[in-house]
Amino acid sequence: MGDPVGAAKRAHEALKPGGTVLLVEPFANDDLDENLNPIGRLFYAASTCICTPNSLSQEVKLGLGAQAGERRLRHVFAEAGFSRFRRATETPFNLVLEARK
Repeated sequence: MGDPVGAAKRAHEALKPGGTVLLVEPFANDDLDENLNPIGRLFYAASTCICTPNSLSQEVKLGLGAQAGERRLRHVFAEAGFSRFRRATETPFNLVLEARK
């Protein structure tokens, strides 16, 4: 995503008070060492080749990194004005994150 903060701000504006955004992301821990497993390596490779260059090619060029992780995404949603952010659930492949207005 070229402008994740802008997208989160637009979602925030569209929600009523107490509204929720659910974000489904490839599973990534916040620290590189915690992601060095077969699935993490696959996700880093795909993100490095697809997601990061795509983000950097767009106007804002934020580039969250090859795997953003919950901490980085929490920061994006806080910057957009969301008051609460939590990990709703996870699978070995995905994080489901909830941001509430």
